[in-house]
Amino acid sequence: MTKLSSVLGIALACLCAVSARADVVTYHNSLQRLGAYKIGRLTLAGAAGVHRDPGFNASFSGNVYAQPLYWQPPGARNGLVVVATESNSVYALNEASGAIVWQKQLAPSVPLAQLPCGNIDPMGITGTPVIDPATATLYLDALTATDNGPRHLLYALSLADGSVLAGWPIDMQAALTAKGASFDSPHQGQRGALLLFQGRLYVTYGGDAGDCQPYHGTVAQVAPATPAVEAYWQTRGARGGIWAQGGIAGDGEDLFVTTGNTSGATDWADGEAIIRLKPGLAASTSPRDFFTPSNWQALDGTDRDLGGTEALPFDIKVSGGAMARRIIAFGKDGNAYLADRHNLGGIGGALAVTPVSAGAIRTAPAIYHNGDTAMIAFASNGSTQCRHTNITMINVAASGVSPITFAWCVSMLGRGAPVVTTTDGTANPIVWAAGAEGDGLLHGFNALTGQSVFTDAAPAMSGLHHFVTILATPRRFYIAADNTVYAYAFGP
Repeated sequence: MTKLSSVLGIALACLCAVSARADVVTYHNSLQRLGAYKIGRLTLAGAAGVHRDPGFNASFSGNVYAQPLYWQPPGARNGLVVVATESNSVYALNEASGAIVWQKQLAPSVPLAQLPCGNIDPMGITGTPVIDPATATLYLDALTATDNGPRHLLYALSLADGSVLAGWPIDMQAALTAKGASFDSPHQGQRGALLLFQGRLYVTYGGDAGDCQPYHGTVAQVAPATPAVEAYWQTRGARGGIWAQGGIAGDGEDLFVTTGNTSGATDWADGEAIIRLKPGLAASTSPRDFFTPSNWQALDGTDRDLGGTEALPFDIKVSGGAMARRIIAFGKDGNAYLADRHNLGGIGGALAVTPVSAGAIRTAPAIYHNGDTAMIAFASNGSTQCRHTNITMINVAASGVSPITFAWCVSMLGRGAPVVTTTDGTANPIVWAAGAEGDGLLHGFNALTGQSVFTDAAPAMSGLHHFVTILATPRRFYIAADNTVYAYAFGP
C-alpha cells in the first residue's frame, strides 16, 4: 500500500466512524460543506414538535460567529458542544444541560480600535474550528494581541480538557513570511472555516470588513504532527480575499476556494474565481484549474465578489449510473456560477451563470440530493422570484441548456445560513435556518415545496450574528449567540 493510499484509507475509516457516532467535526458537517444532516426522528410531520429545550441553559462570555461543533468522547453518555468566541475563549458544554465541562481562555483577542478596519469588536476566533476525530484535537485560528501587535495564532487543543498541545500555537505571520508570503495579521481576516484534508490542516485568509490593504487571499497548509506551515498559496493580485464562511472545501481528491475582488489588476490575477488547489498548494494557471467570469474586471470595479460563498463540490447522477462532477458558488452580484469540476473552464468557461438573487448572496448554501437533481438552498436579501429577505431553493440538473432552474422561495426575516435534514439521506427533507439579525426565530421548510413545517413559538433568540449556522445532532439543534447557545429538542 502506498503512503497516499494509507492516508486515504485512514481518512475514510475516520469518516465512517464519525458518521456512525454522529459527531460534527467540521463546518456544515462535511468536507464538501454541504450542510446536510441525517436525523432519524426528524420527519416532516414531526417537525412541528421541535421546541426550545428548557433543560438546556448555557452561559459563557464572548460573542460567537463560528459554528459550534459536536464531539462525543468514547464511552461518554453525553457529547460536548464546542463553542469558540471572539474573546478567544473556548467552551465545551454538556449537550444535555449546557453546563460548562471545560473552558480554555487563550491569549487576549484584539480590540477593534487597534485594527485598521473591521466590524467585529473584539476580534478573536471568527472562522469555525475543526476537530481531528483520530486524535481528539481541536484546531482553531485566533487573532491575538501580542507584544508585536495583532497576530494570527494557530492553536491545537485537547478535547479532553482544552489544554494547548505541545509545540502550539503557530505564529502564522512569522511562519508564512519566512516562506516568502506577503502576510500582515492586522489586515488579514480569518473568517473561513478550517479544514482537515488528507492528514493536513488548511487555513484561509481574506481581509477585514472595510477591505483595508495590504492583504492577499491566502491558503496555508499545516502539518499537525510537526507542527509547521508546509506550504502556502496566495492570489497574485492585491486583495482577492478568501472570506466565505465555509473557507475551503474538498472532494476527496482536490481542494477548492473562491476569491473576491482584486485591486488594480489589468490582467486576471486570481480574483473573482473558483480555484482548484491540490495538497502542496502548487500554483496553476491552467484553465482546468480555475474559473472566472469574462466580466471579472467589472466585478472588481464594483466590489461584487464572486467569492460571496464557498465553492461547493457535488455530484449528480446521470443515466447509466455515471456521475456528473459539478461545483457551484454564489456571488455578491446575485449569480450562481456552475462549473465542471474536472475542467473548471478558465475565463468565461462556466457551464452556467444564472441570476438567482436580486441582492448579494453571502451566506453558505446547503445541498439536498433529489434523485438526478441537486437542490441548493441559500439565503439572500431579495431574489429574482421573491421580494425582501428570503430562502431560495434552486434545482441543478446534470445537463441541459439551462441546468439551473428555480424551485421555490419563501420570505424569512433574517440572515442565517440554511442546513438540510433528512431521516435517511433522502426522505423527509427539511430546510432549517435562523432569523439572525431579523426576527430571531428558527424556521423550517419542506425542502421539496417550500411549505412551512415549523413555526417557532419560543421568544425570539437574541445576540445572533449574521450568517449564523445551525449545528444539528441526533437529539437537538444548537444555535450560538453572544454569551449563550440556544438548543431546540426533537419530540418530547
